Amino acid sequence: MGLINRKNIGSKYEATAQKYLVQHGLHFIEKNFSVKCGEIDLIMREGDIIVFVEVKYRKTQQFGHAAESVTRNKMRKLVNSANLWLNKHNLSPHSTDFRFDVVAIHQNGDHIEWIKNAITEG
Repeated sequence: MGLINRKNIGSKYEATAQKYLVQHGLHFIEKNFSVKCGEIDLIMREGDIIVFVEVKYRKTQQFGHAAESVTRNKMRKLVNSANLWLNKHNLSPHSTDFRFDVVAIHQNGDHIEWIKNAITEG
């Protein structure tokens, strides 16, 4: 699978996840926040909580659940990227409520699983 095709697929399922989260009461802030240490697929708000979202898609579960592909290394990159995003917006990680969620999409978008607090710092 070529890089362009993979990027198009990623964009499609990020849009699917964004729509799903908005339908469930979250407010969109930003997508594809990219810094040297990583990228955050979606940044949303639920009430006063900033929600950093990793979107994972798997056509089948033959090689495991989509959420299982969020490795410890990926978690560390997300945490570092989130801290940079907070800093860019003059928000402190010590006084701002935030969490890391995963939206796992399977079977061409027919099954969406939203996992709140899926990623813990550290």
